[in-house]
Amino acid sequence: MSKWKFLEKFKDFGKDEKAFTGLEAAIVLTAFVVVAAVFSYVVLGAGFFTSEKSKEVIHTGMDQATSSVELAGDVIGHSTDNTLLTNVTVYLQLTAGNNPIDLSKLTVAYADKYVYIGSLTHSDNTTYDSTYRNTDNVTSAGQWDFAFVADKTNSYGNDDVMLDSGETARVHISLPAEAGNANGGVAVNNWFQIEMKPASGAALSMEKTIPGAVDAIMVLY
Repeated sequence: MSKWKFLEKFKDFGKDEKAFTGLEAAIVLTAFVVVAAVFSYVVLGAGFFTSEKSKEVIHTGMDQATSSVELAGDVIGHSTDNTLLTNVTVYLQLTAGNNPIDLSKLTVAYADKYVYIGSLTHSDNTTYDSTYRNTDNVTSAGQWDFAFVADKTNSYGNDDVMLDSGETARVHISLPAEAGNANGGVAVNNWFQIEMKPASGAALSMEKTIPGAVDAIMVLY
């Protein structure tokens, strides 16, 4: 047989698929199935991860956009000399569906036409009793403190600093000094703003204007 005839027959041998057995077909099919399964697992895993991240972002956004606390009553003003508003008392409670918040981590900011203080001093000291009823720690202008209010069962909370559902906290703020007023307080017809920022959730803001005359205790509208 000549060399060229041999090469011709060898070329024909490559086109003959009679030797492609069922076992080989099964191996190839199994390989395709395994590759497809791995690819599907990777795609589904990435999809689940993205979905969980999206839910986490949505929940975080909702927590930050909604306030954790709300006013439980009026804003009460106090004057020690019937000329300046020197102290403010507000009552706080949790908004519906929110988790307890740590009042010791509350940030109280203050502003008026003369003064801005991003964080008033929390006068937290060892004079607290075990039920957190005492707010007499506020002794200087620019300080604030909190206490729990007794409920119908004469309970003052859980003997901790957490504001839980069904509890009410009283926040007492001694206003900082305006320009030219060394003792603290806001003059009549001037405005002031107080902002309370929990550790999580939106801030609770209130802006009030002092009327033309002040009393020892008065409701601020």
